[in-house]
Amino acid sequence: MDFKKETRMLYRWIARIGNLLLRLLWHLLHVIINLCHFTLGIANALESHLISWGILGRYKSLHVAKLRYLAIVVESEEAYQISNIIELLQWLAAVGIKYVCLYDREGILKKSKDFILEKLDGAILFKEAHENNVLLDQTHMTLEFASFSDGKETMAKAANVLFKKYLKSGATDKIQEEQIFTESQMAEALKTVGSGGPEPDLLLIYGPARCHLGFPAWRLRYTEIVISGLRTNYLATAVLSRVLI
Repeated sequence: MDFKKETRMLYRWIARIGNLLLRLLWHLLHVIINLCHFTLGIANALESHLISWGILGRYKSLHVAKLRYLAIVVESEEAYQISNIIELLQWLAAVGIKYVCLYDREGILKKSKDFILEKLDGAILFKEAHENNVLLDQTHMTLEFASFSDGKETMAKAANVLFKKYLKSGATDKIQEEQIFTESQMAEALKTVGSGGPEPDLLLIYGPARCHLGFPAWRLRYTEIVISGLRTNYLATAVLSRVLI
């Protein structure tokens, strides 16, 4: 009996020690991961300042032509930080990026577009540039603001525009041997409903999400997608390191 009792007590102590060691290991891993994340944040901040001061030589020769259209998916919480968004746009304009599409799911940036345009010298909206036949490689920055409503909802509106044109053409009773709706017709219909922006060369996503948060999928056929957990202040550094060098 005493042997069995001592054996059970030994098993209990082993279990307790094992649980304690597992907890200590979990906390140790948690601390290591936090330290790595903190160190990475400091390194990114330092690199960002070194770039702005012109100290890092590898960022002095930038191939901006590689990045003609840039789209940035902004997480909803970050979209409220308008001052950070303006700082980012000023930074991108300074390095020569002239076309930027800002997307957030709730349309926060779209509602603040007038305020953002006021803070950027000479910036214009893509819609105005398109209507006035202003080239996208102009001196000043061209901005486009998009939200979730520019996704499936806009596609449905564009399809409705095509359908109305098809009904007016009087071809509903004829046998169609050719394709009724072409890609160019759909692109024109999207422009008609106000969502005819070009396909970005780079789509930059940051924040906790690991998807494009509803960015119009038909504009991402040949787009490079970069997912970054960095905050707004470090987005320009990520763009440079990924694409422009």
